Amino acid sequence: MTQTKPYKAALILAALVILGVAVFALNWYFRQHLGTRPADHGNREAALVGALRPEFSLADRFGLRHNVSEWDGRVVVLNFWASWCGPCRREIPMFIDLQRRYGPRGLQFVGIAIDRDSEVATFAGHLGIEFNYPLLIGMDEGIAVARAYGNDLGILPYTVLIDRTGHIAHLQFGEFERANAERLIAGLL
Repeated sequence: MTQTKPYKAALILAALVILGVAVFALNWYFRQHLGTRPADHGNREAALVGALRPEFSLADRFGLRHNVSEWDGRVVVLNFWASWCGPCRREIPMFIDLQRRYGPRGLQFVGIAIDRDSEVATFAGHLGIEFNYPLLIGMDEGIAVARAYGNDLGILPYTVLIDRTGHIAHLQFGEFERANAERLIAGLL
């Protein structure tokens, strides 16, 4: 019996690695061949940009539910990420810095982790995210929210900018480059 536990753990780890490689490959493919967004999202993106943001609520890692309306009146940056996602891990320190710099002017980053509580806690503690901006957690729920915001393919990272009136201003498939993120955010503040 005791030998099956390490075997199961190895299978789970292998499945997570395969999933991570698949997400990375999809991100790479779309960035190399289709620009920053999938070609079939053009109509969906056009319909979402300028639309009122969809309503949702998700729990943080302490179980407290947060509704997106909590941040009404601010420029909101929803960032969908996972601890196993390399591009996600690269852009989060930039988001922490942007929140620190522009938060007093009305910017609010909200991280939505498509991950397990324990992985989020470890990663967030390492970077100090929770002291900078809220982290919400939702595996299936988080994926449903990402879809409602235009990410039908499950690409990570995925970032949505929402203006002060609650309308979607920008959808970013894949990693955000600092200059582009800062330009778009400054234009909304």
